[in-house]
Amino acid sequence: MATLEQLRFDNSYARLPASFGVSLAPSPFPDARLVSVSPGALRLLDLEPSEARRPEFLLAFGGARLLPGMAPFAMVYAGHQFGVYVPRLGDGRALLLGEALNSAGERWDVQLKGSGPTPYSRMGDGRAVLRSAIREYLCSEAMHGLGIPTTRALCVLGSGEPVYREEVETGAMLVRLSPSHVRFGSFEFFHYSGQHDHVKVLADYVIARHFPHLADAPEKYARFYAEVVERTARLLAHWQAVGFAHGVMNTDNMSILGLTLDYGPFGFLDDFDPGFICNHSDEGGRYAFGQQPRIALWNLACLGEALFSLLSEEEARSALTAYQPTFFSHFHARMREKLGLRESREEDRSLIEALFGRMAATQVDYTRFFRALGRFDSSPGARNDALRDHFVDREGFDSWAEDYRRRLAAEGSQDAERRARMDRVNPKYVLRNHLAQTAIERAQAGDFREVDRLRALLEDPFSEHPEHEASAQPPPSWGRHLVVSCSS
Repeated sequence: MATLEQLRFDNSYARLPASFGVSLAPSPFPDARLVSVSPGALRLLDLEPSEARRPEFLLAFGGARLLPGMAPFAMVYAGHQFGVYVPRLGDGRALLLGEALNSAGERWDVQLKGSGPTPYSRMGDGRAVLRSAIREYLCSEAMHGLGIPTTRALCVLGSGEPVYREEVETGAMLVRLSPSHVRFGSFEFFHYSGQHDHVKVLADYVIARHFPHLADAPEKYARFYAEVVERTARLLAHWQAVGFAHGVMNTDNMSILGLTLDYGPFGFLDDFDPGFICNHSDEGGRYAFGQQPRIALWNLACLGEALFSLLSEEEARSALTAYQPTFFSHFHARMREKLGLRESREEDRSLIEALFGRMAATQVDYTRFFRALGRFDSSPGARNDALRDHFVDREGFDSWAEDYRRRLAAEGSQDAERRARMDRVNPKYVLRNHLAQTAIERAQAGDFREVDRLRALLEDPFSEHPEHEASAQPPPSWGRHLVVSCSS
């Protein structure tokens, strides 16, 4: 483990041509204080936990005192926002401090969010608020706990500085880690502005850093695009399987590495509803839960077009045709795991779809039902009353349960062994919006303990934690169907 003084930094992205962004200093908070820090993220940087308690930690990761090798840089990109192309976006409130090099040979981008205005702020103040910083911090670490590819969150820094959104809120910074912050929109910016030489520069940079097995491969750009399609399909399958909805799936929020990127409005399903919209700005439901796989394909098509100077339209179309088979293959594999099925059989898809239909009709609590399903008694004649009680149409569930029982028997399933497997893939705890809201309200009052408690709990969401049983219960009446906004 290392101290702050032993951290090694580089910023290879800042050495790309000048049109890739701009170098500038962050605007630190004069009264920055530590709200919460993730021990798991500290380990990615080889940092001792005690380092976060040093004043130097706040200075370095709050942008007030740069460590050797840091070179703050605001990245430019574009993007399709709600289907409409915006030609220049970029890091309007973020700065890439540089890449931390750890003992495993990994490079982790260290990025500040809320570090002040940049040339891409579009009249904004460049700040984040405590509310949004806590939500991204908690969800980044919660998604990692669920095994979903994601950016990570090192820490949240708070401030008493007022920030104006729908109302006056307190300012904050999030320190985010990622192998890369390159987005689909990074390629779109150069393509649509006619800078095709820079599309190649960016592609070569990303391939060298993150797809080195393709560096000398024939047709490397087509193969690179095909791998991005596959990674994105796998990501969406994982999102759908855990009931996660990303509220702003714009192309500028899509990672070139297939990571979950930019947690603005998001939500985990409480009641199962394919039409669930977690972002109150999404009036048309473009990014509703059930629309996410289709939107990801649309976004990939936009990326493919942005790469037309490097690959043919035929190559792009060929890569895209693999998206749906890849998505459904991985989604059904995850759903079989959630159902405790070891084998793949032709009838599994209809079994899954029939269950979803009954869950949607009753709006069954998604996370709680699948966790409870591990306790299914597959012996002939068993009533499974606890599971029946999730449904208004109990007889309808009974009919499905008989099909499920026969399917389990067909592969010789044993209840105890099956339950153990199901508990390893069906989380007991997810970051429901009411849990995040409670932590935010307490933090706004100066009490950060609930943020720390939730972060620690969600790092291990598949285990039983009797002392935290309340966090596995359905939301209270005030917390049902919460939606959040894009403002941050």
